[in-house]
Amino acid sequence: MVTWLVVPHLKPFRALRYDPGTVGPLDAVVSPPHDVVTPDRREALVTASPFNAVRLLDPESPAEAARLLREWKEEGVLVREDEPAVWAMEETFPGADGGTRTRRGLVARVEVTPYSEGRVLPHERTFERQKDARLELLRATRTKLSPIFLVHEGTPPGVPDREPDLEATLDGVKTRLWRIAGADEIEDALGRVAGRFLIADGHHRYETALAFHQEDGSPETAHVLATVVSREDEGLEILPTHRLVSGRVPDLDGSFRLSEIEATAESGSAALAALPRDHPSFVLLRSDSAVLAEGEGDELDTAVIDRLPLEGVRYSPSAVSAEEAVRSGRADAAFLVRPPTLEQVEEVARAGELLPEKTTYFFPKLTAGLVFAPFDE
Repeated sequence: MVTWLVVPHLKPFRALRYDPGTVGPLDAVVSPPHDVVTPDRREALVTASPFNAVRLLDPESPAEAARLLREWKEEGVLVREDEPAVWAMEETFPGADGGTRTRRGLVARVEVTPYSEGRVLPHERTFERQKDARLELLRATRTKLSPIFLVHEGTPPGVPDREPDLEATLDGVKTRLWRIAGADEIEDALGRVAGRFLIADGHHRYETALAFHQEDGSPETAHVLATVVSREDEGLEILPTHRLVSGRVPDLDGSFRLSEIEATAESGSAALAALPRDHPSFVLLRSDSAVLAEGEGDELDTAVIDRLPLEGVRYSPSAVSAEEAVRSGRADAAFLVRPPTLEQVEEVARAGELLPEKTTYFFPKLTAGLVFAPFDE
């Protein structure tokens, strides 16, 4: 009998997963998380395979997602593991520096607890409308469809010296999963996980899972599907989230120290990189000009920008894409920022504070669709 004394808030699960013998290569059925799927991308994913996970993550309706789950299980598209397990995960991907990076973690069930208990720490504000939509999907499917991304204070896991059990490549990111079963092996893997969890990505899904559990009240809904990654993992990477605006840009005179620079993304990024991280800074890029703006205090770059009266704000992790949007007229201006460091994000979270929405972009986003976790155990 497994008691899980080492990490009582973590549990294995009997994964629901695609049968490659039925659907073919898993590359065609995995999907990005729902929050980055545009209508065009959704159409492309469904065109690649009628069984693509995006039809569950971003369905025409919650009832449609529930219907597909039932049909796919009946037809053998989705099969259920016989025994509970955790999964060792390894992602290889192109880093921002142009080299290949590797990120490792464990996929398991994590107990959902209120933020007030201090076991799981948020760092960004959320949108109620998005949570309402995800809650309807949980009610209909009673299945955890995509893992949230948590950072913990323990040590990175190893991966078994054998071929992976599941493997898929999406957007240049190769994800490999190894099934870890057996009480001793599971305890050893989970024993590496320590300390509090920081939500890296998935605030809306975590808060929705907690709300669903409080509504449902059953022990089966007490856990959320999560990939947990050590803060010491060398593959942890945070990208900046630049702001694109449409409409009038407020006057910055008097609030910031301003320096004119060349109006290119490359020059803006270089100017920001040369500054110390002890004060907020950003580059305001227009089609024919750019200024480096430096503020006072110790806030993050995005915090001072988001207090400005901006209109039509959109987001991009790419300074080059932001520049192209301004030059083409699709945006009136761009605010280029630096990515926060993990230490900065942790400091905010431990202080019980929240950053503006879309402040962090832990890269890459986790691939969804390799394993699902029904609410029945």
